Amino acid sequence: MKIKSIVLILLSVFLTCTLSAQKNSKITITGTVVDKNENPVVNAMVMVDGVKTSAVTDAKGAYKIKVKNDAVKLGIISLLNGLIEESIDGRTEINFKFSSSSLRQQSDQGDSPDDQGVNTGYNYVKKKDTTSPMDKIDGTDSKYASYRTVSEMITRETSGVKYSSSGYIIQDSKNFFGSVPALLIVDGVPVESFDGIVPSAVESITVLKGSSAGIYGTRAYGGAIVLKTKTQISR
Repeated sequence: MKIKSIVLILLSVFLTCTLSAQKNSKITITGTVVDKNENPVVNAMVMVDGVKTSAVTDAKGAYKIKVKNDAVKLGIISLLNGLIEESIDGRTEINFKFSSSSLRQQSDQGDSPDDQGVNTGYNYVKKKDTTSPMDKIDGTDSKYASYRTVSEMITRETSGVKYSSSGYIIQDSKNFFGSVPALLIVDGVPVESFDGIVPSAVESITVLKGSSAGIYGTRAYGGAIVLKTKTQISR
């Protein structure tokens, strides 16, 4: 009986160690990144599950990165092409191609809701093509006229955003030191606050969460809120 118990204990310890080792082990993923014309995309940043890494594509658009076994998504961010993501699903080779619909430099007026462009601060992406969470407020909609402040518009019309004295907190973003406020952008320029901007002057507000804010680097660890005014404020 004692021998049986010892065997069971040893077996349990062995299985626990094996599962732990498998979870902490890493796999190497390689691939290439090209644009819609099959040209290599150079110096694009590689992200894992929405987290920025030091890996970038080389002159041939190739990349190589080690990820944990439990990693779910691999993303590529390019300043000219935007963001694209793929599920890993155990693959060791993942190639990316930016489609012609990745960027949208024209008005989305008259499009269906899924085809409307979302201003990410560095390009326009169709809502149906976005793989990372983001919310958009159309400031031209008359239903927002009742709001007294921009903070009211954002916290009431978007999900997972709180406003406090420390700033806008998206999805309870935190690090070792506490809550991490979102990066604020007005007409392409980083700002400390949205003070002085009245709701009636807002053309659009886009809340970028997770990897969609990665183009701004570590400044946007807590996400980013991109505001565009109807008549851009002179600076």
